[in-house]
Amino acid sequence: MNNIRCTQCDHVGLEQGFVSDSGSGARGYARWFGGLLDRGVLGIARTRGLAQWQIDAFRCPNCAHLELFAVERLNLRA
Repeated sequence: MNNIRCTQCDHVGLEQGFVSDSGSGARGYARWFGGLLDRGVLGIARTRGLAQWQIDAFRCPNCAHLELFAVERLNLRA
């Protein structure tokens, strides 16, 4: 628990967790990319050269609302 406040019900002390990305070639956690979505020929999102941030998730034990934060920038090749 921590002192993060839920933006829905104002409860203090959210449970920390993560949103997993288990798709093909996934790194095991979800990522946020800076910039507009641009799809290639096969409909796959183009991510090369975009800033990547790990998504951290917090769940409110009172109302089950999820709060997502992208605090840690990743230094990985897209």
